[in-house]
Amino acid sequence: MTAGGMFIDGYVLGIIGAAIGAAAVELRMPLLWQGLIGASALIGIFVGGPLGGWLTDKLGRKPLFTADLAIFLVGSVLQFFVDSAWQLFAVRLLMGIAVGAEYSVGWPLLSEFAPARLRGRLMSFSEVAWYAGFVVAFIVGYVMGTVFDLDWRLILGSSTVPAVILFLSRLGMPESPRWLMNQGRTEEARHIAEKYLEDPADALDITHESGRKGTFGMLFSRDYRRATAFTSLFWFCAVTPYFAIATFSASVLSRYGLGDGLGGAIGVNGVAVAGVVVSLLLIDRIGRRKLTVPGQWVCAAVLAIIGLWSGAPTFVVLVCFLVFAFVNASYTALTGVYPGEIFPTEVRGIGTGFATASSRIGAALGTFALPWSMENLGAGPSMLIASCVCVAGAAVSQVLAPETMGRSLSETSAPHQA
Repeated sequence: MTAGGMFIDGYVLGIIGAAIGAAAVELRMPLLWQGLIGASALIGIFVGGPLGGWLTDKLGRKPLFTADLAIFLVGSVLQFFVDSAWQLFAVRLLMGIAVGAEYSVGWPLLSEFAPARLRGRLMSFSEVAWYAGFVVAFIVGYVMGTVFDLDWRLILGSSTVPAVILFLSRLGMPESPRWLMNQGRTEEARHIAEKYLEDPADALDITHESGRKGTFGMLFSRDYRRATAFTSLFWFCAVTPYFAIATFSASVLSRYGLGDGLGGAIGVNGVAVAGVVVSLLLIDRIGRRKLTVPGQWVCAAVLAIIGLWSGAPTFVVLVCFLVFAFVNASYTALTGVYPGEIFPTEVRGIGTGFATASSRIGAALGTFALPWSMENLGAGPSMLIASCVCVAGAAVSQVLAPETMGRSLSETSAPHQA
């Protein structure tokens, strides 16, 4: 069910690429509005991440897990009726707020139920679902828009179908035993732990919950500022170039002479799914750091090749884009895993939400700025800027990324003074 939330997140962020062209023509949008609407859901996530994280730490995982999807469902339906650029922006902003809350409750909830030996794999699967949703959105958008020539409102509103299915499936979900233990509701926590946690060691580990009340300021205390800095900067640098390139991949690839760019766009996003699947298979075998650090240097290198080699053959350009998509996805799978592991229960939601918000600053910036950059700076400089972002992420991860494989949440979220 957490994976389902990530699927519709990827879907709603991907489907806009298939509909924005037709919407721009009908609504006579200038370039500014196209960029704003492309980034609207990401801006909403910036708000919804911290807000949802704060609420889930205060009120519990269970109520937010249903409420955020209800808000998303309302926004999906409203897309059928928009008739102006500002209405489309407002609706997708609302959906983004719901998606941000989903990040802040879904990953913490999953980390608190998952056994330590499989935690990385299960949490990475959510990222597989995100990329699957993103790719399915491209395919659905192409079929609905190009093959059947359907209205762009129907294309955007298609997110209503998975949202309804997921909303119904979440009814009756249990509360997190760790959150209950942290709130002093010991008997409820033990009952749920005995029923749902398969490993007795994990059930015993919940008794180590401190009972402290979390505050936003804890994220910047000596104990957790290292975790806050790492999760926020790593996530920012991982998704910024991907969102910029993937959202407008068809137009980016066509700029490099790859036909209309659609086939390449589907290929780039399809390869990304393969990359995160590989990460899922390896994360609990080789550890987090080996998947986090080297790949960012690889992505920096291939984007630099595209940026510097202005006369590169189209085959070389396509291969570089595919390598970037595969490797970027393999370490982006860790962006949701780390916050769920290295923040304690009392601020796991707000910690995840803050990291989500930080990442969406970059994602929204990249999505908003790429059309302008491609038009005014050119493709080469745009790719070099993306390469520099990857270099920054690699350097941060080299210094700050911890190894959490196979350890209990009490161990991975222990204070780390810096």
